[in-house]
Amino acid sequence: MESIRSLIAAAERDSRLPEGADERFTGYGIMGQPFSSGYLLALRRFPTTSVGPGYTAVWMRRPSGSWIMYTDVPAEVSCPRYFGSALESTSVHRIDVAWADDHRFTVDIADDVGLHWEVTLAATPVTRAMSALASALPAKLWGSPAFLRVMGAVAGPALQAGRIGLVGRVPNGQGFRANPKRMWFISGSTATLQGENLGSLRALPVQTRLGDFWIPQRGIFMMGSSRFDAFDPAAHHPLPGPPD
Repeated sequence: MESIRSLIAAAERDSRLPEGADERFTGYGIMGQPFSSGYLLALRRFPTTSVGPGYTAVWMRRPSGSWIMYTDVPAEVSCPRYFGSALESTSVHRIDVAWADDHRFTVDIADDVGLHWEVTLAATPVTRAMSALASALPAKLWGSPAFLRVMGAVAGPALQAGRIGLVGRVPNGQGFRANPKRMWFISGSTATLQGENLGSLRALPVQTRLGDFWIPQRGIFMMGSSRFDAFDPAAHHPLPGPPD
């Protein structure tokens, strides 16, 4: 069986977008990892997108409930394109993701952010079964909103992760469809922000979301693709612009 690191290396080298005229992204990331301090971190790494260059993004929810997104490309071609209206702020930084071995990696944002995040991944019978099922499904089902609603309703309890939304609308108004193909649990994680320890792994007392995208109540690492409606200025929140 291929190691997680080798699968990621192949995704970085050979990732391809699904066909379509909508806005498409292929890659991997941590859907969300809550900590006992009340902070929550998420990671998105898309080597290939249809709207711009590949990029990395770190999402951060503060204990107050406000959201920040750090990206390594401009906001208008990264996650704030879809979530910007719900954010306290967004900014561009160098983001380093480094694999220590087949199951462990770190995420670092230096300069004035000062984030250091360590992650350990693990496969379980549940994640193996869900990955096998997802990888075997035909493309037609992945394009069906009705199927994605059913899959999300089944996956949440199966993964003991609360609600999982695979279809719906993001804060800026675009419709989204998420297609996770492989998954692992976060078995261990620590993080510091400007030297402050964010605490142990612990679900938030109340599950949080951005639009219809629910953040799982436990750390899950996924590989797959996402689709969003093409931007329509008459229907969607204005896109972020480049800094002055």
